Amino acid sequence: MLRGFLNTIGVYKIYHKWLLNQIKTGEMPNHIGVILDGNRRWAVQREKVPWEGHYAGGENVKEFLKWCLNLKIKTVTLYALSTENFNRSPRELEELMSMYEKALEEVIASDILNKYQVRAHVIGRTSLLPKTLQELIKDVEKKTENHDQFYLNVALAYGGRSEIVDATKEIAALIKSGKVEPEEINEKLIEKHLYTSHLPQPDPDLIIRTGSESRLSNFLLWQAAYSELFIVDVYWPDFREIDLERVIRDYQKRHRRYGK
Repeated sequence: MLRGFLNTIGVYKIYHKWLLNQIKTGEMPNHIGVILDGNRRWAVQREKVPWEGHYAGGENVKEFLKWCLNLKIKTVTLYALSTENFNRSPRELEELMSMYEKALEEVIASDILNKYQVRAHVIGRTSLLPKTLQELIKDVEKKTENHDQFYLNVALAYGGRSEIVDATKEIAALIKSGKVEPEEINEKLIEKHLYTSHLPQPDPDLIIRTGSESRLSNFLLWQAAYSELFIVDVYWPDFREIDLERVIRDYQKRHRRYGK
């Protein structure tokens, strides 16, 4: 109802400015995780094919990243493709891979990552992705490996359980080679072998899930132990700047005790 009201009478800019003034006086989150949900339902609602929803969602990702840069959010982790998503139709997966390739080509061709000193990283079992996409990922990661002002992580072929399994295998190999003793295993050692080990703050302060579903869906299971979870009742392609600002405003109202 409020969204329609704002669009109808054209007060979006006023409301946006008011929200921005509110959140700028509070503590900003350093790391935001986003479960990009609802692209296919957005498409069905408009009698479109599923991948048209993915393309609309991809365009909104570009806007979202601009908003985060403007707010100086240091780290953003986007959940784009889970390991379970490989069960979707071949045509939909083909369209998704094509979209990811085009997005990376655009990023490589532009100067935005250099301008803002953004380190880009893809987390997940990237060996499951097409070779051409793997090469593009290596290219963008190599070109941004020395950037340290902002961090953009895209979870592709990602699963939180798979991440923990992979970390466990690496540690088991170290034990087998005699480089690590079993009694040396602790949280810090495990975190060094997670996909997010390159981040200054691997754990998200808050996680946003669009599309109204109330679950983590295998996203950052280790890192999300104390993340604040926000469910936004709107499909990802319709997520707007004021939705982000409202989430941050509500986040600033929460008292984070970490079990104390």
